[in-house]
Amino acid sequence: MSISKRLVFGTGLAAAMLASFGATAQDQFTCPNQGGDLIVGLEGAPGTLDQQTATSSAVRNIAMNVFEALIIRDENMAPTPDLADEITVSDDGLSYTFKLRQGVTFHNGKPMTSADVLASFERYKTVGVSRSIMTSVKSWEAPDASTFVITLNEAQPTFLENLSSSTAPVVIMPAEEAGKAAGQVEIIGTGPFKLAEFVPDSHVKLERFAEYVPGNALPGLSGFAGHKQACVDTVTFRMLTETAARMAALETGEVHIVESVPAISMERLAAVEGVELLTLDAFGLNIGYPNWSAPPTDNLQVRQAMLAALNMEEIMEAATDGVFQLNPSLQFPGTTYFSTAGGELYNQNSIERAKTLLAEGGYNNEPVVLLTTQQITTMYNTALVMQAQLQAAGINAQLQVYDWPTALATSEKETTGWNFFFTHWTGSAAQGGATTLRNLAAPANIYKPQDPAGDPAYNAAFQQVQNGATIEERAAAFAEAQKVTFENVLAIPFGVMSNVQGIRSNVEGFKPFYNTRVSNVWLQP
Repeated sequence: MSISKRLVFGTGLAAAMLASFGATAQDQFTCPNQGGDLIVGLEGAPGTLDQQTATSSAVRNIAMNVFEALIIRDENMAPTPDLADEITVSDDGLSYTFKLRQGVTFHNGKPMTSADVLASFERYKTVGVSRSIMTSVKSWEAPDASTFVITLNEAQPTFLENLSSSTAPVVIMPAEEAGKAAGQVEIIGTGPFKLAEFVPDSHVKLERFAEYVPGNALPGLSGFAGHKQACVDTVTFRMLTETAARMAALETGEVHIVESVPAISMERLAAVEGVELLTLDAFGLNIGYPNWSAPPTDNLQVRQAMLAALNMEEIMEAATDGVFQLNPSLQFPGTTYFSTAGGELYNQNSIERAKTLLAEGGYNNEPVVLLTTQQITTMYNTALVMQAQLQAAGINAQLQVYDWPTALATSEKETTGWNFFFTHWTGSAAQGGATTLRNLAAPANIYKPQDPAGDPAYNAAFQQVQNGATIEERAAAFAEAQKVTFENVLAIPFGVMSNVQGIRSNVEGFKPFYNTRVSNVWLQP
């Protein structure tokens, strides 16, 4: 295993990553027990499993156990080879050569070659959610069946950091699938589990892929990378979007793992024999964003008034039952890119300032439609409190409530009928740098600007985050992009959430992460 030491990763963890590669055979994970059906209770229902075209954590919770990428993030968010066995970079920083893991087959039995990698990259360049990571690419080629080469127009120190993002990764699929439109592919990956059944709004069943060939870069599972094994025969993901039903299923043993145990349920579940609670302290950024294409949020002063009216402590208290941290940033505290630039506009809690801005902007009681879902309690409670706070400032705030897939699809595809959308940034906030900012940059532009190019000041800062020669330059540019985000209200971060997950005591090997991982997890008989 080798990767050039001259690469500079925005995570600052390149040295640790380099030192960790090359596990010996005797160190590699093996399943202490095999067999059984692992049942997971999901908070959100995925509308698709086409991982290239979806940013929803509900999709990743399932799909990232099925698909793999050339390079992905480890537990510490350091870029780590996955389907690539070796990554080298030319001295001028323009050429990246990926040697592929040998013996890998797709779930349909077809051997994976560089032709499949090339076709998957071509598809991502067209339909991938984060396809802006491809703008620096001049060309790619597959000189032989086990080699894939990417050539850049100019050196980009963050190229592997961008490529390894797990928010909407460049997962590899058979070449014959890669020509299909978004949402139309057969779900065929190379991971330790393959899709057996997908019943929308009910469940997804995965089964062990007997021919899986694990990577040996790391001895065990780390992030989405490492030596992965399917220890159970099947995994059933049940879509239990009602919180009470999900908690009851854990308590009675109907499910083995549940996401997002609310604070109100923790004391009771902690006392239940056979139940354990696991915590990820900085799990997600509770965040939302306005729609710039729909009146009245096409008006900057109306958006600024909305931000001015908010009491973030009240919002986060209601959203999380008190398990939160106020955070005037798009990053988690203590991370490389953390900044409080623009933070003076966070948590203003000023009704008077909001009313002044509304008057200056000519606001005339037009409806402000808050798009949300009841299926994810934190989002719904955030919307309820924000509605009340906006109404107190004189804004005609109205709720539009859909199921989660419909709400997400509406925010992604429609520019009318909504003014503000509520979501969570989980893995994207943890991954830092350009990965965090990409949602607000072209072509994603989730705030739906009328000009597809988006905010020019933000775009300039974003490009510097991607291309700055040093981490200091990139961090300064991140701060500038965040400042623009607050000033022009591209998005509104409410605060940082912890996440408590519940498991049955016969579940071994499970560790909380930004998405549910079922590799290297086994059931005690």
